[in-house]
Amino acid sequence: MFDVILYEPEIPPNTGNIVRLTANSGVRLHLVEPLGFDLSDRQLQRAGLDYHDLAHVTVHRDWAACRACFAGRRMFALSTRGDVRYDRIVYVPGDVLLFGPETRGLPQAVLEDLPPSQRLRIPMRPGNRSINLSNAVALVVYEGWRQSGFAGAGG
Repeated sequence: MFDVILYEPEIPPNTGNIVRLTANSGVRLHLVEPLGFDLSDRQLQRAGLDYHDLAHVTVHRDWAACRACFAGRRMFALSTRGDVRYDRIVYVPGDVLLFGPETRGLPQAVLEDLPPSQRLRIPMRPGNRSINLSNAVALVVYEGWRQSGFAGAGG
């Protein structure tokens, strides 16, 4: 399946929702420190419900350590500064999806680590700034999973 990276996530309920999403879709979740919360945060636990034991979550000490973990894998960064619409990509199992922190998005240096063809955006109405992080992750994960015929899904 896919791997989702949250670069320095800040808001516990968003990460909790993403934990539940990744558990339900078979996606592995990676968190890049520093985190804006403690992993025992009550809001994180509540948003993730009882899916924490079903999710595969890895915490990386920094971006360099995380990036090294995915050397040789195709990675897409989601950003309002992306060049390609997220639905124009043909996703394949093993792809890595990178999302930035809620209040500031991915730093320019991280975006420049990837070629423009791997910097994706989600369309929005003009003048709007961003989409909620957990909603953005859901859009992209489910598009990739849809393209793979929802492999591994029940019913």
